[in-house]
Amino acid sequence: MTLIYYIALFLFMGLSLLLCLVILIQESKSLGLGASFGGDPGESLFGTSTADVLKKFTAYLACIFMVGCVVLSLWTSALGRSKTRAQPTTIEQVQQ
Repeated sequence: MTLIYYIALFLFMGLSLLLCLVILIQESKSLGLGASFGGDPGESLFGTSTADVLKKFTAYLACIFMVGCVVLSLWTSALGRSKTRAQPTTIEQVQQ
């Protein structure tokens, strides 16, 4: 079970990096990171609606990120509770 948890954490970190990259690529008032690569603001990979495509993609990634945060938080707390239950307390050790 913990292997799947660590794989989920790795995928979540990848999602975080992708979300950061997509946010930085978007055009802002100062042309953003897209101008750093020598691209003309008029040129775009997706045509003239690049801003709309990136906004929708960012919104989807942000929703997936938030759901992932909640799921990993609940999963982490469940793993913590199962580890504390597995270890016998001092009273249980003395009674045995």
